[in-house]
This record gives sequence, C-alpha cells and structure tokens, in this order.
Amino acid sequence: MSRKRKRRAPRPRPAAATTATKQAPPPKPAPAKPRRSGDDRPPAPWGKAPLAELAILAGIVSLAFGVIAGEELWIGLGVALAGLGGMEVAIREHFAGYRSHTTLLAGAAFVFTVGGMYYVAHEILAVALAVGAVAFAIAFYLARRAFQRASGGLSYRIGGMRG
Repeated sequence: MSRKRKRRAPRPRPAAATTATKQAPPPKPAPAKPRRSGDDRPPAPWGKAPLAELAILAGIVSLAFGVIAGEELWIGLGVALAGLGGMEVAIREHFAGYRSHTTLLAGAAFVFTVGGMYYVAHEILAVALAVGAVAFAIAFYLARRAFQRASGGLSYRIGGMRG
C-alpha cells in the first residue's frame, strides 16, 4: 500500500518591484553585545596589581613556616592572610554578578559572628552557634538578593551554567 501525497496549492508570489516603486533596504541588525569570555573576571578597584594573589601567597608561605616551626601565631597569620585574599576575590566576583558566592559569604558571617561572640564577648558556645545560624540565614538572603540584582535576575552562575 502506497501513500499518496496531497499537493498543496501554490503560494501566491509577491508582485515584482517596478522601477517606479523602490523598496527600502532591510534595517541592519543592532551590533551584538560583546560576550564575556569564560575567564573575564571583574577588575579589581586598584587596577592590575595582583594584591589578592599576593595575600594568598603570603598566607601560604606563613602557614607553611608556622607548620614547620610549630608556631601557632604564624599558622593563624597564614590562615588569616589566605582567607582575606580569597574573600576579596569572592566579594568582588559576587557583587559584580560574575559568579555567585552566596554560601561562602554567609559562612564567613557565621564564622565571624560565632568567633566574636565566643572569644570576645565570652558567650557560651550554644548561644554563639544559635546567633551565628541566624546571622548565616540573614547574610545568605541578602547576598542572594544582591547577586540577583547584579546579574540581571539570575539566582546562580557557575562557569557556563546559569540559573
């Protein structure tokens, strides 16, 4: 059994343009926005000086020295310097809408809150952890909203993925 095709009615062709009526040329498309390449991070406010990378390097060197020498002060200094350099990059990328670092920023708020309450205010650990959890939730909400404003409404952006 063979199927027969139904023929379609021919489409009417537009009337040929005469020399008396000229058609306007089609509008040119607007130039496309240049896309960011995969590694086009937002610039640092101080220019091209690699201050964050140098802080991370100094932190690693200090941490290694502290571990080898057994000095707690150098270990603490190394962790603080490396963390400071990493947080600077995370803050810059997050608030520029480049990549979402919501959980990292909220976690930093948790650590600073708990550390401040426990070591500075001498509060018991259970209370410090509870207040830190509240600080984490508030910071998470605010950081997510800030990223959505900076990225044009996206909830997250990881590499090539967008949400």
